[in-house]
Amino acid sequence: MARYIGPVCKLCRREGFKMFLKGERCFTPKCAFERRGFAPGEHGRANAGRGGNERMSDYARQLRAKQQARRTYGILERQFRRYFNVALKKRGLTGLNLLQTLELRLDNVVFRMGFAENRAQARQLVTHGHFLVNGRRTDVPSMLLKPGDKIEVREGSRAKPFFKELPDFAEKRNCALWLERDVRSLSGRVLRLPERAEIDGNLNEQLIVEYYSR
Repeated sequence: MARYIGPVCKLCRREGFKMFLKGERCFTPKCAFERRGFAPGEHGRANAGRGGNERMSDYARQLRAKQQARRTYGILERQFRRYFNVALKKRGLTGLNLLQTLELRLDNVVFRMGFAENRAQARQLVTHGHFLVNGRRTDVPSMLLKPGDKIEVREGSRAKPFFKELPDFAEKRNCALWLERDVRSLSGRVLRLPERAEIDGNLNEQLIVEYYSR
């Protein structure tokens, strides 16, 4: 199962905005984006403040939009293209279909429920088999959920220190409106598909559609 294992702070700096890939650290002065808010690399500082997106070609803007979405959800290129092809076959707006598909990944749902600090941690928890979906244990972070599906922490995992402290941790985090969460029982349910306003506003799905439609 392939995944990016490099420094994630560089990804935020490259895209030019915080993707909150490190969870709580992103809200502290230690955040690399706050300390060095320019692109990484030899020419990153030199190119800072020279017009940004105004100097970019249409292709460059489309590429950056695609990379931002891919990195936000922690997905590699081949799988991301597959999600786009799935969205393309559905009725409705392709861009919205794509974002809804990404939001319905199991690791993202665990994160949106507040049961993990970031998507990377949610992915790890799912991979280690700590969650049940509709009563069945799963270790596939990319599993796509649908309205009505129930997610809960496996009984055998509840005795672990992390999950003992999880109710207090989750209480401090918001749960997406399209999800239902019971913090004390460490469970939740997908109520409906997310609306566009409930998905990250920094993502530009129209540019992604244009990128793959070239």
